[in-house]
Amino acid sequence: MRWNALFDDLEAQMAEADVLGRESEVSERSRADTAAISLADRVRGSLGRRVGVHLVSGSVFRGTLSHAGAESLVIDEAAHQILVPYAAVSHYIGIGRTAVGESSAVRRKLGLASALRSLSRDRAALTVLLASGAAGEVRIPGVIDRVGRDFFDLAITPPGEARRASNVMDVATIPFGSLAALRSARPGEI
Repeated sequence: MRWNALFDDLEAQMAEADVLGRESEVSERSRADTAAISLADRVRGSLGRRVGVHLVSGSVFRGTLSHAGAESLVIDEAAHQILVPYAAVSHYIGIGRTAVGESSAVRRKLGLASALRSLSRDRAALTVLLASGAAGEVRIPGVIDRVGRDFFDLAITPPGEARRASNVMDVATIPFGSLAALRSARPGEI
């Protein structure tokens, strides 16, 4: 009988070691899978959800996440949309744990410049929010005139005025790195 107990004990030890080995392998694979997830994929997994986006500059936008591209996202608020570069975000509230990869090779290549070129083509009136260090944010109303590789020119217009040569007060050249957000203009708002 002692031999049976010894073999039973050895069998139990081997089974336990096998279970621990599998659990360790599963944990390691899980860590490796998590390490491969990009922030854009995590954000994309929350499309259609209500989220909060807190900017480094201090502003907070809350609304429905309607787009998550390679370099920026779009939040739909009640009266307008906000385009936010990922680089301007300090943290998110409400994004889920699901990650969704971008299935379209074309959309994977479209960055912030592509979105800005579309706004320029549409002559969309908007407010540009610029991070300005300790001073918080600077808000500039206008229309995007042209977009380069890492900058855009904003024709500064009076709030609520259409972009016409006679209405352009000045032109600001804005590096992408200083952009906190773009906000679709509402009548009478800066």
